[in-house]
Amino acid sequence: MAGWYELRKRSDGQFDFVLKAANSQTILSSEGYSSKNAALAGIAAVRAACAVEERFERRESRTGEPYFVLKAENYRIIGTSEMYSSIASLENGIRSVQTNGPVEAVKDLTEG
Repeated sequence: MAGWYELRKRSDGQFDFVLKAANSQTILSSEGYSSKNAALAGIAAVRAACAVEERFERRESRTGEPYFVLKAENYRIIGTSEMYSSIASLENGIRSVQTNGPVEAVKDLTEG
């Protein structure tokens, strides 16, 4: 089974999405978007960017935890990973985004 995107509406009225792996673990989280269509465009940007290794920027938090961001063609951040306990785990996270990012499945949780 492949992963999927979950499109959500936040309590502040913004829209965001997460990319889930096949095991239901969140592997990438977006920023807030002002509209549903903008969030869907963000998902499309992840699909395009996840195939390009150079779009993944490895970072370290102030507390020393590794994480990564995924950047769009215009170099804006379109997704952020969780904090990892090791560089090896971070690299596994990137591989998971590369594997699951191209999926077409979007669970729209904004209605109902």
